Amino acid sequence: MAKLLWQPTEEQTKQANTTRFINFVNEKNALMIDSYDELYDWSIENIPDFWVTMWEFAQIKASHKYDEVVDDLSKFPGAKWFGGAKLNFAENLLRYRDDHIAFIFKGETQKSARMTYAELYDSVARLAKSLRQMGIKPGDRVAAYMPNLIETAIAMLAATSIGAVWSSCATDLGAQATLDRLGQIEPKVLFTVDGYFYKGKAFSSLANAGEVAGEIPSLEKVIVVRYLGGEPDISHIPNSVYYNQFIASEAHPEIQFEQLPFDHPVFIMFSSGTTGKPKCMVQGAGGVLINHLKELVLHTDLKREDIIFYITTCSWMMWNWLLSSLAVGSTLVLYDGNPNYPDPGVMWKLIQDEKITIFGTSASYINYIKSQELEPGNDYDLSSLREISQTGSVLSADGFEYVYKAIKEELHFNSISGGTDINGCFAIGSPTLPVYAGELQRPALAMKVKCYDERGNSVLDQMGELVCEAPSPSMPLYFWNDPNREKYQEAYFTVYPKVWCHGDYIMIHSDTKGITFFGRSDAVLKPAGVRIGTAEIYNQVEKLEEVADSLAIGQEWKGDQRIILFVRLAEGYGLTDELKDKIRKTLREKASPRHVPAKIIQVPDIPYTLNMKKVEIAVTNLIHDRPVSNRDALINPESLDYYESILAELQKE
Repeated sequence: MAKLLWQPTEEQTKQANTTRFINFVNEKNALMIDSYDELYDWSIENIPDFWVTMWEFAQIKASHKYDEVVDDLSKFPGAKWFGGAKLNFAENLLRYRDDHIAFIFKGETQKSARMTYAELYDSVARLAKSLRQMGIKPGDRVAAYMPNLIETAIAMLAATSIGAVWSSCATDLGAQATLDRLGQIEPKVLFTVDGYFYKGKAFSSLANAGEVAGEIPSLEKVIVVRYLGGEPDISHIPNSVYYNQFIASEAHPEIQFEQLPFDHPVFIMFSSGTTGKPKCMVQGAGGVLINHLKELVLHTDLKREDIIFYITTCSWMMWNWLLSSLAVGSTLVLYDGNPNYPDPGVMWKLIQDEKITIFGTSASYINYIKSQELEPGNDYDLSSLREISQTGSVLSADGFEYVYKAIKEELHFNSISGGTDINGCFAIGSPTLPVYAGELQRPALAMKVKCYDERGNSVLDQMGELVCEAPSPSMPLYFWNDPNREKYQEAYFTVYPKVWCHGDYIMIHSDTKGITFFGRSDAVLKPAGVRIGTAEIYNQVEKLEEVADSLAIGQEWKGDQRIILFVRLAEGYGLTDELKDKIRKTLREKASPRHVPAKIIQVPDIPYTLNMKKVEIAVTNLIHDRPVSNRDALINPESLDYYESILAELQKE
């Protein structure tokens, strides 16, 4: 059995939202549920009953109640949730209008701001009025190319109050990578910024913003937030206006919250772009809302008095997830910049100074401060901190133990895992359960999660594929420009018919009931927990005259993942230090710093399938000493021999 690291006290269990929910379920359904595990079993055996109870417990605001909870659970994909309901996503997040602090903004350069719920409502109302006046209506796309600012959150709320569909990319993403995403969905409005700060330096983003805006003909307005200071020239950006000139000046207008069906689109999230341009995953307002509230209220134990903070950018789904905390009335901390600048103690000082109660981060951040031998528990007052949430990539058992040794013994370490695809979690924690080293505590409520072997059998205590056997409300409605749902079907349902296969290797333990994750089973790269599509790397590297072909994979390395780039060079070229530097510089400037590989290795050939698709998974398996089961599907299976021969080299620094 794994090492036990933490157990909730009787009082902590008694005070948990989950306990309140169990009492609510028991009273509503005349049951005698007594534990999380009994609640979970009930939730997957009575999926419609669970979600209707969650609707009532979370007090979802709707102008018209649903006619039925779900039409047909056997339609997977395709089940329709809460038919007949009419609601508005932003209205649910803006249910509070008092002087409680909604946002605390902290920038790396010590820029800071605070905003109450009353001020937030007023700002959203003014921006929504301006968007309506320019003709934005339900279903229109509103996009952002922004840092993690309060204005970014206001823009999302204003857009979704009208029923517009929101999509965002962070400003550290290159212009082409941003165009590959936002260009597909034809937005009418783009929110952007004059620049951002990173490691103490100011970076103008107006050139990139101009390039993005110039390549999206659907744009009617580009709204520029001033963050660096001054009044830079924005005349090169078509249809541009400053944010403070665009937002209505009227004092205290009311928001007209558009009442829309439960499955009206609210977000378009992007896949990693493994086989070309990123897929655009359209997610429904009601599904995202009710699932986020389940995870925030029940699994994260979020309460109104909490101050919650996640290290994230608005490219990552954790930004969307964090903002749903507004529906609970909590205080959200937004941070923009490098979390380790000017020193690795910055985040812990922020937790100390702002009395943060719930801190969210990635495995790579924990591994970094561990490598720096930081002991935040000794150096800072962390008395307010009661929970750390961790996601992004796999954290080792040693990483779990470090949290309890160096940060705080008495807290709930809530390791979570799911996907951008569902804007939520398949596996997650509970404040009423013990924490074991290297294990996520449980499957999320109402998520019928199993571990399958290659034959599709559900297994315990052995490695297999993470699957979900039943639909849930936040699964994508559809993919953009996928009228026959072929891309959707191919993304999740081709491995096991009518079962969602997520692409994670896991093990479910029979003794603790916890779940260990072993990394991705598909070709998505996740260095530092950030999803990167291999196609984004190939698109830049293969433009270089020296590179004939390339293959990128993620290697599990020191508790994180690092990118290995294999290159087949054009005739007459060798892999010199100069060429390596050129490849890295190209990726840093044309994609992002996260796309830069840790190692670049010259190979004689790149493996391809019979239908000429690169075979990242086979090479990934080889370098992790796992079997390759699809050699027959390759047009050049002998190419794998070389990758096997350099296994020892790949274990080096």
